[in-house]
Amino acid sequence: MARTERWSKEKAWEWYNSRPWIRGCNYMGSDCANRIDQWQEYGFEEKLKTADKEFALMEKIGYNSIRIIIEYEVWDRQHDGFMERLDRYLATAWSHGISSMIVLSNECSVRTPEFRPAVFGEQFWEWGFHGGREYKTWYQHGADNRYNLLDDPEVAPRYYEMVRELITKYKDDERVIVWNLMNEPGNGRASKSLPHLKKFFEIGREIDPIQPLTADVWRGMKNCRATTEIEQYSLEESDIISFHSYTSYDDNIRLIHQLKKLDRPAINTEWLHRFYQKLEEIFPLYFLEKIGCYQWGLVQGKYQTYEYSQATWQKYERDGYDAVKHIDFTKWCHDLYRFGGRFPYDPKEIEVIKKYTKMADKDFRDEQSDSGAIVTDDSL
Repeated sequence: MARTERWSKEKAWEWYNSRPWIRGCNYMGSDCANRIDQWQEYGFEEKLKTADKEFALMEKIGYNSIRIIIEYEVWDRQHDGFMERLDRYLATAWSHGISSMIVLSNECSVRTPEFRPAVFGEQFWEWGFHGGREYKTWYQHGADNRYNLLDDPEVAPRYYEMVRELITKYKDDERVIVWNLMNEPGNGRASKSLPHLKKFFEIGREIDPIQPLTADVWRGMKNCRATTEIEQYSLEESDIISFHSYTSYDDNIRLIHQLKKLDRPAINTEWLHRFYQKLEEIFPLYFLEKIGCYQWGLVQGKYQTYEYSQATWQKYERDGYDAVKHIDFTKWCHDLYRFGGRFPYDPKEIEVIKKYTKMADKDFRDEQSDSGAIVTDDSL
């Protein structure tokens, strides 16, 4: 019988405590210009070889999970091949002890004037732009002008088919750790996608997978509530809490204080902005509080998320140096490793990651031993 409500707090904690501390990154291969590049047939064999090498880097430092965003247009136009490629991707990650959080939709998209239908094959990209290409539209905070394919009434039912197919296929698969139904719901769109998010939760609950369902709270919280309608819905309906925080250590302390009052497992699915955050402060904090965490990016590459956002540079071009002088542009924004993955951006960060992932795994083994559980290599 299909469930109609989110997991109980007891079930959520049972799921969360049955595995080691979840830590990893939002992953796109360094040779991918965008997510079409990541998932399409063209060039996939080489892309998978790159991913295999980069997953080995993650394994070496103690990361155990990736967050990957699915591209609907690849599923739609290259369906059978995409399903095979996704399975190989999951298998390759799993061979390094890495599970996958699958993101099924994404509100953090281009502005409506910039939208173009996907072009397959060789992907266009430019050096010097966060995200791999220049966007002309000036971003205005509060302007609800982002485009989502779900806005097309002919696409939405087909999109629901994708959500249903993927959750059904992997509903009992340990390689998939969480279903992240929507990335940054309401980003530049107010609550336009709320009916779709409700439908995604409905589909997920009907299938009732072994993995939790969640959608992100990404603009912070006040008095244990999200600041927008669609994010509050996410908070109230998610089995576990997923959130984003690119802000300071102090802000994270205050946010965690609120999250604890909600008494559900919490995972930060996006963090690490070096202007606001020091990895050597934030990562140990999440370890201490047992907050799962996926920082953004791994290896410097075509997608260029080590660069600052285009909105920052547009501000500099429009308003001059005084508008951005508080930013330390000598620091990378995201990513951990330099081109090719041979050397880290900052070796000190890597040592911090290795130190606390090792401690977390020892703690988990000790906890399982004390409880009488049998600890296998697969559980680590």
